[in-house]
Amino acid sequence: MSDIIEELRWRGLIEQSSDLDAIRAQLAQGPVTFYCGFDPTAPSLHHGHLVQLLLMRHLQRAGHRPIALVGGATGLIGDPRMSGERQLHSKDVVAQWVTKLRDQIGQLLDFNGDNAAIMVNNLDWTSQLSAIDFLRDLGKHFRMGTMLGKEAVARRLSSSEGISYTEFSYQVLQANDFLELYRRYGCLLETGGNDQWGNLVGGMELIHKTEGAQAHCMTTPIITKSDGTKFGKSEGGAIWLNPEMMSPYAFYQFWLGTEDADVIRLLKIFTFRDRDEIARLEQAVAERPFAREAQKVLAADVTEMVHGQSALENVLAATEALWGRGELSTLDAETLGAAVADLPAPAEPVELGETTIVDVLVASGLVKSRREARQTVNSGGAYLNNVKVDDEARVITSDDLLAGGWVLFRRGKRNLGVARAEG
Repeated sequence: MSDIIEELRWRGLIEQSSDLDAIRAQLAQGPVTFYCGFDPTAPSLHHGHLVQLLLMRHLQRAGHRPIALVGGATGLIGDPRMSGERQLHSKDVVAQWVTKLRDQIGQLLDFNGDNAAIMVNNLDWTSQLSAIDFLRDLGKHFRMGTMLGKEAVARRLSSSEGISYTEFSYQVLQANDFLELYRRYGCLLETGGNDQWGNLVGGMELIHKTEGAQAHCMTTPIITKSDGTKFGKSEGGAIWLNPEMMSPYAFYQFWLGTEDADVIRLLKIFTFRDRDEIARLEQAVAERPFAREAQKVLAADVTEMVHGQSALENVLAATEALWGRGELSTLDAETLGAAVADLPAPAEPVELGETTIVDVLVASGLVKSRREARQTVNSGGAYLNNVKVDDEARVITSDDLLAGGWVLFRRGKRNLGVARAEG
């Protein structure tokens, strides 16, 4: 790619930089080693981390060498938040989370070839740093005025809670990471989210003060929706990449629900679709918004990238089957359970051989009364596992159960409900 910086700007992946022209020139001269850090503050990465990993993949595809740093040391400390002091997790918990994050990152970067990615843990060098070394060799290069002026620190200092020395020292440790990677691998560029700008600059300046070398930093924007609100919240919280914390089905549905006003911008950020393809999808949004073609491409691309082709195929099969365009019996219990998790359901499990279609329609709230339920059945509007039911006395039996003990029912074309058998 002749100008990777221009490509990143077009995709909306650059917010601030130390000197964009200098970074462009440096990247044009030959392979540059760069890094981004990921702290294990939870057992999974989320969509915000995915933005950083996609930036890294773009740079790697352009011939540059990425270093993914998992913060086994900084994760024990915690980057200062605006809202208050972080809870300190045990060393064993943080170590477990380091392993989980390394596994996730390992699926999203290329660790083979001439510019193979490198994975490091800052605990390897930070654990060797004595208190005297920390104060004498690192602390002397930091000025209190600059450290106190950082937005998160200033906000916390003005609050009733204040800020501990533990979190206040975080910026020194992160700066030291950049210095260590410069010394070990010749790393010249650090990337991160825009909320990390102060920490990134601290590392760049530390390299200049200690080594007399010019390094650079560059941030991605905080992703927002067209209405200005922060992008990436679901009813369950963050958009986690760990399938145990957010199922591939729920993950796919989140991206599928993107608003028309946001979808083209998110396609640029979260996929590798080229300019011609994105222009075509933009036209499709304008001319055929009801088809939601751009949203389907976005959801499929991101789901496949994070969870793999097999998981995407399961999700698409579940989506089709739920609405009568596929075979429900082929779905596994995990996929089906995720797909029906938010559907209306009776409070009590069905009793096989006793519970009728009328019972579940009423108990789930899809109809208001038994009379309405009977009318629905008699008019041909009731379905059990996508098969029309014409007998209001029809009972649910073991033969009706899908994987996981589920049974799906529907009123009309769009009103789905689900029930589960005991045991």
